[in-house]
Amino acid sequence: MGRAFEFRKARKMKRWAAMSKAFTRIGKDIVMAVKEGGPDPDSNARLRAVIQNAKSVNMPKDNIERAIKRANDKNQGDYKEVLFEGYAPHGIAILVETATDNNTRTVANIRSYFNKCDGSLGTSGSVVFMFDHTCNFRIPSEGLDPEEIELEFIDYGAEEVFVDDDGILIYAPFESFGAIQSALEERNIDILSSGFERIPQVTKKLTEEQAADVEKLLEKIEEDDDVQNVYHTMEEASE
Repeated sequence: MGRAFEFRKARKMKRWAAMSKAFTRIGKDIVMAVKEGGPDPDSNARLRAVIQNAKSVNMPKDNIERAIKRANDKNQGDYKEVLFEGYAPHGIAILVETATDNNTRTVANIRSYFNKCDGSLGTSGSVVFMFDHTCNFRIPSEGLDPEEIELEFIDYGAEEVFVDDDGILIYAPFESFGAIQSALEERNIDILSSGFERIPQVTKKLTEEQAADVEKLLEKIEEDDDVQNVYHTMEEASE
């Protein structure tokens, strides 16, 4: 299997590390999708994808509809996607994806976490090149052959296709998201969930004590309400 498979295996159950935050994160995704393309999922591909993800974490339909209505309200503030780059102790590169309505607050908070945990917040471009920006789709495994899916979707950018307990997973470069989403929809293949991930090109193995230092920083970052996802180059044990 390739890096996407190993990455998925190691991070399983960590994508929405705190399930209590899942609805909040999806709520922000809905706001950004509606602001970008309007409240109608039929004409807004990004919103369709977010709604699929909301259903995959059992977000009630009423919650989804309220979030769309709220996002379409002119009084609803805008969320801006901001990427932070830096280093944790022991040379571990970290990428932090945020969605914020107050960039000054978010910058101050993220910087304080790095400073308190002996890390350093870097400049734009300092570590992002160490990660491959990918998109992924989860589709049902029943009635579908993963080998046939892989062969068919290579033309749309698919680089890795594999099966796990959640279904068939398709991984591709970030830029291939729209083409694969359209191709799946045209074939009436259900998209159970989709999203984006940043897969480290190289990981670093640490001692148990060193890993604890890094985890301390990661936990502080992940607890922040503005943080959507955190990626790093520390080697993780597969569950």
